[in-house]
Amino acid sequence: MCHHNSCSCYGLDGEISRRGFLVAAAGTTMAGGFLLRAATAAEAAQTVQAEPQSEWPDVCVAYVRPKEKYWLGWPGTAWEVSRYKAFLTESRNLLTKFGRDLKVRVNFEPEPLYDGAAVDKFIAKIKATKPKGVVVFPLHMYQWKLIDKIAHAGLPTIIFAGLGVCFTGHIQNISRLPGVYLASSPDFELNPVRFGLKMIRTAHDVRRTRIAVLAGDKTKDEVLEPFGLKIRRLPRKRFADTLKTIEETPEVVALAEEYQKAAEKTVEPSRADLINASKNYFASLKILKEEDCNGITMDCLGAVFDRKIPCPPCMAWSKFLDAGIPAICEADINAVMSNTLCCKLLDKPGFMQDPVPETVHNTLIGAHCVCATRLNGYGQPREPFILRSHSESDIGVSLQVLWRPDQEVTLMQFDGPGKMILGKGKVLRNFDTPPAGGCRTSVELAIDGPPDTRDTKGFHQLFIYGDHMRDFQAYGQMYGIATEHV
Repeated sequence: MCHHNSCSCYGLDGEISRRGFLVAAAGTTMAGGFLLRAATAAEAAQTVQAEPQSEWPDVCVAYVRPKEKYWLGWPGTAWEVSRYKAFLTESRNLLTKFGRDLKVRVNFEPEPLYDGAAVDKFIAKIKATKPKGVVVFPLHMYQWKLIDKIAHAGLPTIIFAGLGVCFTGHIQNISRLPGVYLASSPDFELNPVRFGLKMIRTAHDVRRTRIAVLAGDKTKDEVLEPFGLKIRRLPRKRFADTLKTIEETPEVVALAEEYQKAAEKTVEPSRADLINASKNYFASLKILKEEDCNGITMDCLGAVFDRKIPCPPCMAWSKFLDAGIPAICEADINAVMSNTLCCKLLDKPGFMQDPVPETVHNTLIGAHCVCATRLNGYGQPREPFILRSHSESDIGVSLQVLWRPDQEVTLMQFDGPGKMILGKGKVLRNFDTPPAGGCRTSVELAIDGPPDTRDTKGFHQLFIYGDHMRDFQAYGQMYGIATEHV
């Protein structure tokens, strides 16, 4: 039983906007300023801070075609002046809509680029103005030398080659150039171009994101290049100190009760456990607001082992991930980068897990005590979940999320800020603990490689609903991040 509207009042769960919070606050009879206070806290933790349109990433759009009507060449004489004008209108309208939806400024060249001189002038312009990206529409197969010059200009470049403007040989090299996303496709709804703009928006958002890393005893700011993510290292004790300031307020109680109502059942956690888990969430919000951060990770196992906090932050982290806020276990920076990109590029969270090769059937089992519930996306219904304790310590609250059998899954992990490992799989089954050991959410996949799952690369890889391998490969090519198979 999925209660997919059950968190809508309590901040950061689902696709809840600032406006949505305030509308809810105006229409509710709940006491005091609870919803308004929750909205303020949520605003402080938004992954993408409000920005004026003038600061949106910008792209230049150009169409490349012969000036005169042409004869005997793909796409053919159907691409006469009237057909071109229709496509120009349709594509401009779609790109304008994409830009508005994704918060990308779309600027169209006033005239098509007809020849080498026009292309040279365009390249000089974009090198001087440095937009965040370029979108190019080749409208005849004889134009590829000109397209190649634009692709080598050094800016992220989206090329849409509609059916009828290229053969295999035209794009074998250009489609593999660093910084290029080339879509050769009959999709004249231009969904590949929308994804290209989404990549540009994602790269912009990543560079505006700062993750709080609570581990050790130092304070330090870093930037993880070439990915571009900012991290703010803070002493681990900051979490325990902040947690002491969180009282059992109506907000804390309401959040605990909401999770208990939404769960399929509760096994180990007591009311006190749920209250402590809820306090973890509000302590995290407070840190994010005070440090101007948009995501969080902590040496949580160390804090529990040293008995510095009464329970791990598993439930809080799950709640953040359900809203696209990167919240990562164990201060794992590779996993921080992985889930930041996943949340922003795909608008859905990934599941960081400990990989176990199953050697009898050659499958891969992933298990961890933090898992989001909105695995299909932030505005989507939750997957069913059971409230459990944190497995290793048997304290606090963890969500055992039940994955859908036969669901396609992508495996992804950063291996340093300049490399990703990728793979695909399909869900076979979930495991209960006990009788199995390991963490509370435990899911088995059949994967597409390596031939022997004992050779699977990485640790703390993400499992992500859907087949997104080519999406991550495209992002890596566009922004200088190498990819290889798991």
